[in-house]
Amino acid sequence: MVKHLTREELQAGLPHILDSPKDNGVLEAIVIRTAKGERGDLESCEISLEGGTHGDHWAKGCWMSTEDGKPHPDVQICIMNARCIALVAQERERWPLAGDNLLIDIDLRPDNLAPGQHLKIGTAVIEITPVPHAGCTKFVERYGKAAVVFVNAPKGKAMRLRGIYARVVEDGRVTVGDRVVKVA
Repeated sequence: MVKHLTREELQAGLPHILDSPKDNGVLEAIVIRTAKGERGDLESCEISLEGGTHGDHWAKGCWMSTEDGKPHPDVQICIMNARCIALVAQERERWPLAGDNLLIDIDLRPDNLAPGQHLKIGTAVIEITPVPHAGCTKFVERYGKAAVVFVNAPKGKAMRLRGIYARVVEDGRVTVGDRVVKVA
């Protein structure tokens, strides 16, 4: 069983997270939430405006909907900094528990990836949305109370440690190892 990190241990890892590249990052993992509590850890997949991360439950309905009841595109793709999840989860096989679709080694802070910023990953293009992402009770269960405080405290939220959301603007295929590049 993995021991949850303390606040001090998490804080000690913050400089490494903040040293993430500003551009030309790397897609480190792809995760789909196939059903409640179930995760798929993929090497490659399609992403599209219609289906989000293909195989993820987003397309079947999610916590945020449009007026006509469809899943909201502003929460299509969940993204978390790969260095942050590596610290919080401690072991690579525990990364999918966070439920984020794309785990990327790139600086997620708003001064680097503001809403509206486009990112090219593989053959797809996504756009950062303004919807905030926050840790929940499941995050506490999986990674500990100190971890949820680390990502959700005002400083953690300002740095977007829990992650961000994006929408697909150009359908395509993403593969672990793909470069993540800012585009206009």
